[in-house]
Amino acid sequence: MLSLYRDTNFSISRLITRKYSTSFSLGILAFQPSFRAPIYSIYGFVRYADEIVDTFHDFDKALLLDEFRRDTYLALERGISLNPVLDAFVQTVRQYEIGTDLIDAFLDSMAMDLRQVTYAQDSYETYI
Repeated sequence: MLSLYRDTNFSISRLITRKYSTSFSLGILAFQPSFRAPIYSIYGFVRYADEIVDTFHDFDKALLLDEFRRDTYLALERGISLNPVLDAFVQTVRQYEIGTDLIDAFLDSMAMDLRQVTYAQDSYETYI
């Protein structure tokens, strides 16, 4: 039954990708089928973090992003999450040995978006 749970979570990431970016969804189809689910899972993770920063204006975005970061690392530690986006992402991180340094860099750039709109060159390089 765990495989059904995981398949469902990857399907949710695929749905998120299709709803948010038709062109990116079509581009993913150019990849071998074995690479599609991992790409969807990364997109779902990135999209949800970005939504916190860019969309949830009536909420405490810093708190939500901190919780998302904490939940991400808890899921990485446990190897499972009840959040379907995080669970699919964690499976991809583990399968492809994606370093936490890359996850930190991404989440740090999202946190920078909460505080700053324009960047000096050194800050911009950190942001990217």
